[in-house]
Amino acid sequence: MSKTATGQDVIRLFESWVPKAIAMEGDKIGLHVGTLNKPVHKVMITLDVLENVVDEAIEKGVDLIIAHHPLIFKPLKKITPDDEKGRIIEKLIKHNIAVYAAHTNLDIAEGGVNDLLMDELGIKEREILIEIDSEELVKLVVFVPETHQDEVREALGESGAGHIGMYSHCTFQTKGQGTFKPLEGTNPFIGKQGELEKVSEVRMETIVPVTRLGKVLKAMEESHPYEEVAYDLYPLKNKGKTYGLGRLGRLENPMTLKEFADYAKKAFDVTGLRVIGDLSKNVQTVAVIGGDGNKFISQARRRGVDVLITGDLYYHTAHDALGMGLSVIDPGHHVEKVMKKGVQTYLSKQLAKHGFDTEVFSSEANTDPFQFL
Repeated sequence: MSKTATGQDVIRLFESWVPKAIAMEGDKIGLHVGTLNKPVHKVMITLDVLENVVDEAIEKGVDLIIAHHPLIFKPLKKITPDDEKGRIIEKLIKHNIAVYAAHTNLDIAEGGVNDLLMDELGIKEREILIEIDSEELVKLVVFVPETHQDEVREALGESGAGHIGMYSHCTFQTKGQGTFKPLEGTNPFIGKQGELEKVSEVRMETIVPVTRLGKVLKAMEESHPYEEVAYDLYPLKNKGKTYGLGRLGRLENPMTLKEFADYAKKAFDVTGLRVIGDLSKNVQTVAVIGGDGNKFISQARRRGVDVLITGDLYYHTAHDALGMGLSVIDPGHHVEKVMKKGVQTYLSKQLAKHGFDTEVFSSEANTDPFQFL
């Protein structure tokens, strides 16, 4: 039987893909306006939160807007209907529409903005361009009666524990004997109050990313038969999943910069783009950084990139790129619109999987400020 998700349900599922912990320091992510403590029948995905987007949300009866670009990035000195930002916030509050932003965490996440841009280019094999951090890991050891080891193992794996590379549900079990004496006031699953009990148990070990630890412990406790679960947590020096900005890949066959620019223009569905470099030069190693990638051109060159695709390129940065022999294609910042379809697809699948009937769709309002004449 289907049910309507709350705002917390929607964001919990969303953050299991793009956790706040991987966002760049100081980024203005999270809830910007409204509350998540309410039923959410309709979620609208947008790149930007402009007034035409909010008007669309009102018309379509939206309860929650999920945006890539934060609505409030700089502190507001006032909120009045005399300016667009004030009108936007006023309309959102009047119509009980919440706004949530996922910015650099959506850029950095596996399958996020930069991977979606690579998908548009058809480049399947890719790696992180600029490494920023790696997941902190802990080892979880839990003691489970042999009769319930399968249920607990499955719950741990489904909640995010035991993922190593392309493998999931990775655990190690050692059989042994557990002892305990239920005291007065207990309601033991096995044994009687005041009597020492001996049980055949399994010591189950697995690895857990710190960002998923709360979810894993909750799943462990819900699947475990004991009233009090015995478990240990050990900090690890192992390096977990690496996170970073941009993606790097190779074309199957080299193209001239001119040919690749024409190809990128069609792939990103833009009416124009800016190109820096020798149009007749062959390119094969390609990097993308969604949004503004001006400060990363030197790192891209050091990685052996032939052509970097990024937006908002500055005049003097273009000169620097030319000087170091790095070709750059600037299709504009708005190509990050690929996130609308990507987030819609992910959230729709996750909500349906968990039995929610909440509708997710992409905004149709145009938020690109530029026109090519």
